Amino acid sequence: MLKLVSWNVNGLRACMNKGFMDTFNDLDADVFCLQETKMQPHQLQLDLPGYYQYWNSADKKGYSGTAIFTKQKPISESYGLGIDEHDHEGRVITLEFEKYYMVCVYTPNSKRELERLDYRMVWEDDFRAYVTKLNEQKPVVICGDLNVAHTEIDLKNPKTNRRSAGFTDEERNKLTELLAAGFTDSFRYLYPDKTGIYSWWSYMRKARENNAGWRIDYFIVSNSLQDKIKQAGIHNEYFGSDHCPVSLQLDL
Repeated sequence: MLKLVSWNVNGLRACMNKGFMDTFNDLDADVFCLQETKMQPHQLQLDLPGYYQYWNSADKKGYSGTAIFTKQKPISESYGLGIDEHDHEGRVITLEFEKYYMVCVYTPNSKRELERLDYRMVWEDDFRAYVTKLNEQKPVVICGDLNVAHTEIDLKNPKTNRRSAGFTDEERNKLTELLAAGFTDSFRYLYPDKTGIYSWWSYMRKARENNAGWRIDYFIVSNSLQDKIKQAGIHNEYFGSDHCPVSLQLDL
């Protein structure tokens, strides 16, 4: 059984002081993916015996960034989408394993006033093209903070957030398009109607205490892996970030 974990740590150095290593050891993943590391690899000596480490940092210090820690050495590794416009923010790492591709992604936020929504639409199309091409070669597992709540049951207050970044029709439609291109939202595959399960909460207005959250962290897999999905978890018992870890167990 393959155990995969994804977590937007909202700054790994800060998260290290909030129990990151305890959570990392407790979840004991075969592959552990991070988003929003907000650091360059030399800024933290991370001792993870038994894991290979792969980092993709933004050019801009203290911003964005992804990492993957894996027990099994991959066949190959690549960083970004191979498109210069997108590849300066450290948002994508792809590792190739024997039976699948692992893609860790931190999708750009459309921001307040939706100032980055137009760019986000370009990103979405290019990312979908990228993973669709991978999927022609072998199954793909995509994980990370996709910065979108797909349906109304994926956030506490859909009515008041209709034009908020992360719940615009445009962003939601792009996730629909990604799934239509041959992919499955693993959590919704197992729990199509489950409500009140979120992976991100604002730091304001006691959102986490009141569970006024959003499900914006995903494991999305090629449709060919549907029957291999054994467990999809959202681990809101773990703190240390404004997101909680999400997990997937695949019978590969």
